[in-house]
Amino acid sequence: MDAPYELLTRLTALSPHGLGEVNALVRATCAASTGLTPLAAEGAAADDPAVRDFAEQFATDVASVSAAQREAFLASAGKDAFAITVLTFVADFVPRVQAGLDVLGLPPIPDADGWDHDTDPIDLVLNQFAPTVGAMRALDPVTTEVVRLRGAVQHDCRLCRSLREGTALDAGGTESMYDDIERYETSTQLDDGHRAALRYVDALIWTPADIDASLAAGLRSHFTEPEAFELTLDVMRNAANKIAVSLGADAPRVTEGTERYLLGVDGQPVYG
Repeated sequence: MDAPYELLTRLTALSPHGLGEVNALVRATCAASTGLTPLAAEGAAADDPAVRDFAEQFATDVASVSAAQREAFLASAGKDAFAITVLTFVADFVPRVQAGLDVLGLPPIPDADGWDHDTDPIDLVLNQFAPTVGAMRALDPVTTEVVRLRGAVQHDCRLCRSLREGTALDAGGTESMYDDIERYETSTQLDDGHRAALRYVDALIWTPADIDASLAAGLRSHFTEPEAFELTLDVMRNAANKIAVSLGADAPRVTEGTERYLLGVDGQPVYG
Protein backbone atom coordinates (compact mmCIF):
# COMPACT_ATOMS: atom_id res chain seq x y z
CA MET A 1 0.00 0.00 0.00
CA ASP A 2 3.07 2.26 0.10
CA ALA A 3 2.77 3.69 -3.42
CA PRO A 4 -0.89 4.77 -3.12
CA TYR A 5 -0.20 6.38 0.26
CA GLU A 6 2.78 8.22 -1.20
CA LEU A 7 0.63 9.53 -4.03
CA LEU A 8 -2.10 10.65 -1.62
CA THR A 9 0.52 12.56 0.36
CA ARG A 10 1.80 14.18 -2.82
CA LEU A 11 -1.75 15.24 -3.67
CA THR A 12 -2.09 16.99 -0.31
CA ALA A 13 1.17 18.87 -0.99
CA LEU A 14 0.07 20.36 -4.31
CA SER A 15 0.31 24.14 -4.44
CA PRO A 16 1.17 25.04 -8.05
CA HIS A 17 2.92 28.29 -8.89
CA GLY A 18 0.34 31.00 -9.51
CA LEU A 19 -2.57 28.90 -8.21
CA GLY A 20 -1.89 28.88 -4.47
CA GLU A 21 -4.73 31.25 -3.58
CA VAL A 22 -7.22 29.44 -5.81
CA ASN A 23 -6.07 26.12 -4.38
CA ALA A 24 -6.70 27.46 -0.87
CA LEU A 25 -10.16 28.59 -1.97
CA VAL A 26 -11.26 25.25 -3.40
CA ARG A 27 -9.84 23.35 -0.42
CA ALA A 28 -11.82 25.46 2.03
CA THR A 29 -14.97 25.42 -0.12
CA CYS A 30 -15.08 21.68 -0.75
CA ALA A 31 -14.54 20.85 2.92
CA ALA A 32 -17.23 23.28 4.01
CA SER A 33 -19.61 21.65 1.52
CA THR A 34 -19.00 18.12 2.84
CA GLY A 35 -18.45 18.85 6.53
CA LEU A 36 -14.94 17.41 6.47
CA THR A 37 -11.61 18.79 7.63
CA PRO A 38 -10.07 20.75 4.75
CA LEU A 39 -6.69 19.93 3.33
CA ALA A 40 -4.05 22.37 4.48
CA ALA A 41 -3.38 25.20 2.06
CA GLU A 42 -0.54 27.60 1.45
CA GLY A 43 -1.55 31.23 1.92
CA ALA A 44 -4.90 32.99 1.95
CA ALA A 45 -7.82 31.92 -0.20
CA ALA A 46 -8.66 33.88 -3.33
CA ASP A 47 -11.88 35.88 -3.45
CA ASP A 48 -13.44 34.46 -6.61
CA PRO A 49 -17.21 33.89 -6.42
CA ALA A 50 -17.32 31.96 -9.72
CA VAL A 51 -14.67 29.47 -8.62
CA ARG A 52 -16.23 29.19 -5.16
CA ASP A 53 -19.68 28.48 -6.62
CA PHE A 54 -18.26 25.89 -9.03
CA ALA A 55 -16.27 24.13 -6.28
CA GLU A 56 -19.26 24.04 -3.94
CA GLN A 57 -21.46 22.45 -6.59
CA PHE A 58 -18.65 20.09 -7.60
CA ALA A 59 -18.43 18.78 -4.05
CA THR A 60 -22.14 18.75 -3.27
CA ASP A 61 -23.58 17.22 -6.46
CA VAL A 62 -21.45 17.45 -9.57
CA ALA A 63 -24.27 16.24 -11.81
CA SER A 64 -26.10 19.48 -11.03
CA VAL A 65 -23.37 21.86 -12.19
CA SER A 66 -25.36 24.24 -14.37
CA ALA A 67 -24.33 25.69 -17.70
CA ALA A 68 -24.24 29.12 -16.07
CA GLN A 69 -21.95 27.91 -13.28
CA ARG A 70 -19.67 26.23 -15.79
CA GLU A 71 -19.49 29.27 -18.05
CA ALA A 72 -18.76 31.63 -15.16
CA PHE A 73 -16.04 29.31 -13.88
CA LEU A 74 -14.40 28.96 -17.29
CA ALA A 75 -14.48 32.72 -17.81
CA SER A 76 -12.84 33.32 -14.44
CA ALA A 77 -10.32 30.46 -14.57
CA GLY A 78 -9.27 31.04 -18.17
CA LYS A 79 -6.32 28.96 -19.34
CA ASP A 80 -6.02 27.36 -15.89
CA ALA A 81 -9.57 25.95 -15.88
CA PHE A 82 -8.58 22.30 -16.30
CA ALA A 83 -5.82 22.48 -13.67
CA ILE A 84 -8.14 24.23 -11.21
CA THR A 85 -10.82 21.59 -11.81
CA VAL A 86 -8.29 18.87 -11.00
CA LEU A 87 -7.24 20.75 -7.86
CA THR A 88 -10.93 20.93 -6.94
CA PHE A 89 -11.16 17.16 -7.32
CA VAL A 90 -8.19 16.75 -4.97
CA ALA A 91 -9.73 19.19 -2.48
CA ASP A 92 -13.03 17.34 -2.67
CA PHE A 93 -11.98 13.71 -2.55
CA VAL A 94 -8.79 13.34 -0.53
CA PRO A 95 -10.64 14.36 2.67
CA ARG A 96 -13.34 11.80 1.81
CA VAL A 97 -10.67 9.10 1.52
CA GLN A 98 -9.21 10.15 4.87
CA ALA A 99 -12.68 9.95 6.45
CA GLY A 100 -13.10 6.46 5.02
CA LEU A 101 -9.69 5.32 6.25
CA ASP A 102 -10.46 6.70 9.70
CA VAL A 103 -13.76 4.86 10.11
CA LEU A 104 -12.27 1.63 8.72
CA GLY A 105 -9.37 1.79 11.17
CA LEU A 106 -6.78 1.99 8.39
CA PRO A 107 -3.57 4.05 8.55
CA PRO A 108 -4.06 7.77 7.83
CA ILE A 109 -2.56 9.63 4.91
CA PRO A 110 0.96 10.70 5.98
CA ASP A 111 1.68 14.42 6.24
CA ALA A 112 3.70 16.03 3.48
CA ASP A 113 7.15 17.47 4.23
CA GLY A 114 6.48 20.70 2.35
CA TRP A 115 4.64 22.33 -0.52
CA ASP A 116 4.97 21.10 -4.10
CA HIS A 117 4.98 24.10 -6.42
CA ASP A 118 6.18 22.33 -9.54
CA THR A 119 4.22 19.12 -10.15
CA ASP A 120 1.44 19.35 -12.71
CA PRO A 121 -1.77 18.37 -10.84
CA ILE A 122 -3.29 17.00 -14.06
CA ASP A 123 -0.40 14.60 -14.55
CA LEU A 124 -0.29 13.57 -10.90
CA VAL A 125 -4.02 12.77 -10.73
CA LEU A 126 -4.73 11.33 -14.16
CA ASN A 127 -1.41 9.78 -15.20
CA GLN A 128 -0.02 8.66 -11.85
CA PHE A 129 -2.67 8.28 -9.15
CA ALA A 130 -5.52 6.92 -11.30
CA PRO A 131 -3.52 4.14 -13.03
CA THR A 132 -1.75 3.18 -9.79
CA VAL A 133 -5.15 2.53 -8.21
CA GLY A 134 -6.40 0.87 -11.38
CA ALA A 135 -3.51 -1.58 -11.23
CA MET A 136 -4.40 -2.74 -7.71
CA ARG A 137 -5.82 -6.27 -7.71
CA ALA A 138 -6.83 -7.15 -4.14
CA LEU A 139 -10.54 -6.89 -5.00
CA ASP A 140 -12.26 -9.31 -7.33
CA PRO A 141 -13.15 -7.78 -10.73
CA VAL A 142 -16.93 -8.02 -10.32
CA THR A 143 -16.91 -6.07 -7.06
CA THR A 144 -14.58 -3.52 -8.62
CA GLU A 145 -17.00 -3.08 -11.52
CA VAL A 146 -20.08 -2.91 -9.29
CA VAL A 147 -18.40 -0.15 -7.28
CA ARG A 148 -17.41 1.71 -10.46
CA LEU A 149 -20.91 1.57 -11.92
CA ARG A 150 -22.44 2.87 -8.69
CA GLY A 151 -20.18 5.90 -8.85
CA ALA A 152 -20.97 6.35 -12.53
CA VAL A 153 -24.67 6.69 -11.77
CA GLN A 154 -24.24 8.79 -8.63
CA HIS A 155 -22.15 11.32 -10.53
CA ASP A 156 -24.20 10.86 -13.72
CA CYS A 157 -21.15 10.31 -15.92
CA ARG A 158 -22.44 9.37 -19.36
CA LEU A 159 -19.11 7.90 -20.47
CA CYS A 160 -18.69 5.75 -17.36
CA ARG A 161 -22.25 4.47 -17.58
CA SER A 162 -21.63 3.33 -21.16
CA LEU A 163 -18.55 1.24 -20.33
CA ARG A 164 -18.31 -2.40 -19.25
CA GLU A 165 -15.03 -3.88 -18.01
CA GLY A 166 -14.28 -7.15 -19.82
CA THR A 167 -12.57 -9.04 -16.99
CA ALA A 168 -15.62 -8.46 -14.79
CA LEU A 169 -17.94 -9.67 -17.55
CA ASP A 170 -15.84 -12.81 -17.98
CA ALA A 171 -15.92 -13.35 -14.21
CA GLY A 172 -19.72 -13.38 -14.06
CA GLY A 173 -20.85 -9.77 -14.27
CA THR A 174 -24.10 -9.43 -16.22
CA GLU A 175 -26.38 -6.62 -17.30
CA SER A 176 -29.17 -7.90 -15.06
CA MET A 177 -26.76 -7.84 -12.09
CA TYR A 178 -25.64 -4.34 -12.98
CA ASP A 179 -29.25 -3.20 -13.31
CA ASP A 180 -29.76 -4.35 -9.73
CA ILE A 181 -27.13 -1.91 -8.46
CA GLU A 182 -29.84 0.74 -8.31
CA ARG A 183 -31.86 -1.44 -5.94
CA TYR A 184 -29.03 -3.27 -4.27
CA GLU A 185 -30.67 -3.60 -0.87
CA THR A 186 -33.36 -5.87 -2.30
CA SER A 187 -31.34 -7.49 -5.09
CA THR A 188 -31.17 -11.27 -5.38
CA GLN A 189 -28.18 -11.07 -7.76
CA LEU A 190 -25.86 -8.97 -5.62
CA ASP A 191 -24.49 -10.67 -2.52
CA ASP A 192 -23.98 -9.37 1.01
CA GLY A 193 -20.44 -8.27 0.21
CA HIS A 194 -21.65 -6.21 -2.74
CA ARG A 195 -24.31 -4.60 -0.55
CA ALA A 196 -21.76 -3.73 2.12
CA ALA A 197 -19.47 -2.22 -0.54
CA LEU A 198 -22.27 -0.18 -2.09
CA ARG A 199 -23.42 1.20 1.24
CA TYR A 200 -19.85 2.38 1.78
CA VAL A 201 -19.67 3.88 -1.71
CA ASP A 202 -22.88 5.82 -1.10
CA ALA A 203 -21.60 7.07 2.25
CA LEU A 204 -18.32 8.33 0.77
CA ILE A 205 -20.20 10.10 -1.99
CA TRP A 206 -23.11 11.61 -0.07
CA THR A 207 -22.39 11.62 3.68
CA PRO A 208 -18.60 11.36 4.12
CA ALA A 209 -18.62 13.28 7.41
CA ASP A 210 -21.09 10.86 8.94
CA ILE A 211 -20.11 7.32 7.96
CA ASP A 212 -21.83 5.00 10.39
CA ALA A 213 -19.54 2.76 12.44
CA SER A 214 -21.83 -0.21 11.84
CA LEU A 215 -21.57 0.37 8.10
CA ALA A 216 -17.78 0.31 8.35
CA ALA A 217 -17.91 -2.83 10.48
CA GLY A 218 -20.14 -4.45 7.88
CA LEU A 219 -17.61 -3.65 5.17
CA ARG A 220 -14.70 -5.02 7.21
CA SER A 221 -16.63 -8.24 7.86
CA HIS A 222 -16.60 -8.96 4.12
CA PHE A 223 -13.28 -7.47 3.01
CA THR A 224 -9.68 -7.77 4.16
CA GLU A 225 -7.66 -4.68 5.01
CA PRO A 226 -6.01 -4.52 1.53
CA GLU A 227 -9.41 -5.02 -0.11
CA ALA A 228 -11.04 -2.30 2.00
CA PHE A 229 -8.16 0.06 1.22
CA GLU A 230 -8.41 -0.65 -2.50
CA LEU A 231 -12.18 -0.22 -2.43
CA THR A 232 -11.78 3.19 -0.79
CA LEU A 233 -9.28 4.30 -3.43
CA ASP A 234 -11.46 2.85 -6.19
CA VAL A 235 -14.22 5.22 -5.14
CA MET A 236 -11.79 8.12 -5.50
CA ARG A 237 -10.38 6.87 -8.79
CA ASN A 238 -13.88 6.44 -10.18
CA ALA A 239 -14.84 9.88 -8.90
CA ALA A 240 -12.28 11.43 -11.22
CA ASN A 241 -15.24 11.33 -13.59
CA LYS A 242 -16.40 14.43 -11.70
CA ILE A 243 -13.73 16.37 -13.59
CA ALA A 244 -15.27 15.54 -16.96
CA VAL A 245 -18.86 15.81 -15.72
CA SER A 246 -18.29 19.25 -14.22
CA LEU A 247 -16.84 20.51 -17.51
CA GLY A 248 -19.53 18.86 -19.66
CA ALA A 249 -16.91 16.60 -21.26
CA ASP A 250 -18.35 13.20 -20.32
CA ALA A 251 -19.94 12.19 -23.64
CA PRO A 252 -19.86 8.41 -24.28
CA ARG A 253 -17.74 6.92 -27.06
CA VAL A 254 -20.71 4.95 -28.41
CA THR A 255 -24.05 6.30 -29.62
CA GLU A 256 -26.07 3.44 -28.18
CA GLY A 257 -25.57 0.40 -25.97
CA THR A 258 -22.35 -0.19 -24.07
CA GLU A 259 -18.68 -0.49 -24.92
CA ARG A 260 -16.43 -3.24 -23.60
CA TYR A 261 -12.94 -2.31 -22.41
CA LEU A 262 -10.18 -3.86 -20.30
CA LEU A 263 -8.42 -2.37 -17.31
CA GLY A 264 -4.81 -3.21 -18.14
CA VAL A 265 -2.21 -4.52 -15.74
CA ASP A 266 -0.78 -0.99 -15.69
CA GLY A 267 -4.12 0.38 -14.56
CA GLN A 268 -4.85 2.10 -17.85
CA PRO A 269 -8.05 1.38 -19.81
CA VAL A 270 -7.65 -0.44 -23.13
CA TYR A 271 -10.40 0.10 -25.68
CA GLY A 272 -11.31 -1.81 -28.79
